Amino acid sequence: QVQLVESGGGLVQPGDSLRLSCAASGRTFRAYVMAWFRQAPGKEREFVAAVSRTGLSTHYADSVKGRFTISRGYTRNTVYLEMNPLNAEDTAVYYCAAGLREWEYGESSAESFYAYWGQGTQVTVSS
Repeated sequence: QVQLVESGGGLVQPGDSLRLSCAASGRTFRAYVMAWFRQAPGKEREFVAAVSRTGLSTHYADSVKGRFTISRGYTRNTVYLEMNPLNAEDTAVYYCAAGLREWEYGESSAESFYAYWGQGTQVTVSS
């Protein structure tokens, strides 16, 4: 079993930045394809960004492209999401996800690609 723990959420103002972290741990220590999804109040969960095992390939939703950056940590089973600048539409619960399949750009945005999910961290952007 794999556990994912997110951190770094909070309340910020429009135009501010925030950095989310997600650490994966469990019985099998291997690099996973990792991603961030988010769910705003009253909306379905949506894809935000994904990164390959090596960190060399990434995929972003159009709504965050140019503002958010996904990256892997030194241990490779840690992933970060740098968000700058934030706006009110970014308010949501952000979920970390990990998948064991090989990287495929198109499929990396699908929830079905990922086997493991974190509990989520709240990001609120409000003035």
